[in-house]
This record gives sequence, C-alpha cells and structure tokens, in this order.
Amino acid sequence: MAVINRKVASAAGVATVATLLFSGCAAGSSDAGAGDCSEVTEITWLGTIKVEIQDQFTDAIEFYNENNTDCVAVEILESPQDVPFLQTVTTYYEAGKAPTIMTALQELPDMAPRVLDWSGDPLAELAADGTLDVATIDGKVVGLPITAEAFGLLYNKAVLDAAGVDPASITTRSELADAFDAVAETGVAPVHFSGLWWSLGAHFTNVYHANAADTVEGRLAILDELKAGSKDLSSDPVFENWLETFDLLKENSIDSASIADTDYDLGVENLAVGDAGFWFMGNWAEPNLLTATPDGEFGVMPVPISDEAGTYGNDSISVGVPFYAMIDAEQSTPEQQEAAKAVLSWFLTTPEGQAYWSGPVEEGGMNFIPVYDGFEVTPSTFMAAEIAEYIAAGKTLQWVNSAYPAGLQEAYGAAAQKYYDGVSDRAAFAAELEAAWVQ
Repeated sequence: MAVINRKVASAAGVATVATLLFSGCAAGSSDAGAGDCSEVTEITWLGTIKVEIQDQFTDAIEFYNENNTDCVAVEILESPQDVPFLQTVTTYYEAGKAPTIMTALQELPDMAPRVLDWSGDPLAELAADGTLDVATIDGKVVGLPITAEAFGLLYNKAVLDAAGVDPASITTRSELADAFDAVAETGVAPVHFSGLWWSLGAHFTNVYHANAADTVEGRLAILDELKAGSKDLSSDPVFENWLETFDLLKENSIDSASIADTDYDLGVENLAVGDAGFWFMGNWAEPNLLTATPDGEFGVMPVPISDEAGTYGNDSISVGVPFYAMIDAEQSTPEQQEAAKAVLSWFLTTPEGQAYWSGPVEEGGMNFIPVYDGFEVTPSTFMAAEIAEYIAAGKTLQWVNSAYPAGLQEAYGAAAQKYYDGVSDRAAFAAELEAAWVQ
C-alpha cells in the first residue's frame, strides 16, 4: 500500500532543491503549451499546497505548463515539512530568489509587507464570505484561501458498523469511551492517536482553545491572557476537561502510534485497513485513505471534551482555511505577478483547473472543498458530504490556531509530545504551554 509521508524533504539544500516542470513550455521556447509565445514568463511556487496530494498537484502543474495559453511556465520549489515556513522562505528572499507564489497561515502577518494586495481583484471577489478575514491585515488582503478543511475524529464506517457504533450518537466523553469499548470488543484497536508535533500542536490544542469560550471575543481574550502571562491553565475547567479527553485517547490508542514522523503513514494504514476504528486527524487525509482503500467510507465526528450533553463544542468539528496563497510583491516583476494570477485563475475558474482543484483523487484531483463562487466541481466523498452537513447546520468550531503567532504551534507540539509520552505531568504540561506565549 502506497501512502505519502508528510516529511518529504530534508533541510539540506533548501535553496537549491527544485522540480522544473516546463515540459513543452521551456524557458526561451516559442511554444508555451497550446499558445504561440514569443516569450515565456517563468514563475515559482513554493511547496505543493498539501503533501498528501503532492502527486496530483504536480500533475496539475505539468498539465498547465503543457497546455496553457498564458505563456507561463511554473516551477515547483520543494518546502521541507520539518522546517518552519519563515525559515524556508527567508532563505529564498536572502538569495534574491523569492518564490512568486507561496502558501502560509500563521505567517501571514510576517509576510504582509512583502506580498501583493488582493483587494478588489476578481479572484478575491469570488471568495466565500468570511474566508478573507484572517488574510486581511491593516486593510490589505494578503492571500487567497486555498480550501476549507476540517479536523476531528476520523472514523472507518465499516469498523464502527461492525461494532454497532453510531458516531452521530456520541455527544459526551463517556459515550466516546463506550464507543471505544465497543470497537475493542470486536478485536480492533479503538483509536490511532497520532503524536505528531503538528497534529498535537496545531490541531489538538485547537480543540481546547475552540471550546474555551463560546464567543470569538472570549476565545481571543484567553490568548491575550496567555500572551500577558496572566492565564492559569490548570485552574481552567475546560482545560482539565480537554486533558481528560487527551488521556482517554492515549489510553485507547493502538500500540504502533508514536511521535515519529512516520506515524502519519501508520495512521493512514491503521484506519484504512480497519486496524483502528478512529484517528484524530483532518480531511486532508481522506485522499490517502481512499488511495489505500478505494471502496472505503471514512467520516469525521466531533471530539467531545465534556461529559455534559449539550456543552458548547461537543457536537461540532473544527473547520477553517488551512492556507492562503500569496504572491510576492518585493522581488517578482509585474509580469511574474500577472503570471501568478493567471495560474491561480486557471485553477479556480476554468473547467480543467477546477477538475484538478476539487475533483476526486482517483481521477487526479486534489479533492479540495471549494470556497469560491462559480465552482462547477465539488468533492463527492463520504467525508466531504459530512463536513458540508456540519457547515450547513452551523456546527463548526473556530480555528483558533489561525491566531497563533508564528512558532507557537511548534512549541505547543513539543510540549504536547512530552505529555503524550508521559515525560511530563499535567502541571508541567500546562506550564510549558503558558511559557510558550511569554518567551
């Protein structure tokens, strides 16, 4: 079974590793795909959006390079998954080779002075309401949303059906524990709880922060308290409840789950083949799951952190924009900026581009949930349909991790891995999370 490891490149040679995908649109060529070009504009794209669909993205860029009439050639620059974005992109800027297109989230404020303002652009006008909020900094729209993503407890429907478990009926932590017991009685591990730093640091900590208050203002106020050094996590009942769920997942996790980088692949395999009933992860894993088990049905459900039915957040999944596409305005030429807009417009507004953007993985698509008006292609998988139902019902939790300052999720992840491995206790874990804000 072939799955894609999230750690796809080493830190060595960051500034030199590149995959040139010009095909029939080579630099200096008079033929750019189907067009008749006297000159080709060369641009670069840092990263492959999501490494889980790296092959599909590469194929899409190859197709664009061979067939576009924009006289544009796109080069993909690999972005090491174990190196912070700012560290990687700074290397390119210092070398005078800034990527033309790049994607980021927490780093948007850091990049704002260096990237193009999308205000009033036709593509920005197509973006769904609210999706530009995070990317609007000092009145400047610094990025376009890539997709909507959701995370929670993924599940293998066949395993849960065999155990007589209805995920829709799980509304409290005790009911989740009962579901774990029912799955275990069938001889299957209840859950694969990944100890990956980014999963723990960005996504699982978001489960606490998203439930910490029932308003946006309340949740952000807690971040302000942490930044000021005045928040005592250990005295917060929501934090204690969250730790109870953390412990429940640890106690019921399959033995092979670990903090190793290879754990993502193991999580895919365990859930896909039915060795585990649940996996805390996001819908970005669905392409990998369906590649491993094409006839499988994999859903997503909330992570309840309270034993009181009806408590805020117990019935909701975390939904947000994971990345925004930015265009360099500091080192790229006006022609390169227009070329970057052309390739993004192709993805978001043309039948061929939309098929790659949101089409099924088995047909070469990236399975993105579209967040733009006028999209004719929409994902049709079991999980995507469930996410759409949660969104329609208003049962979504804020991605508070979008408001984490750059570097915080790494510190959160390192602290959470210590707790995951039993190296620290609750008090030490809480202290490390608090310290991450005031350093």
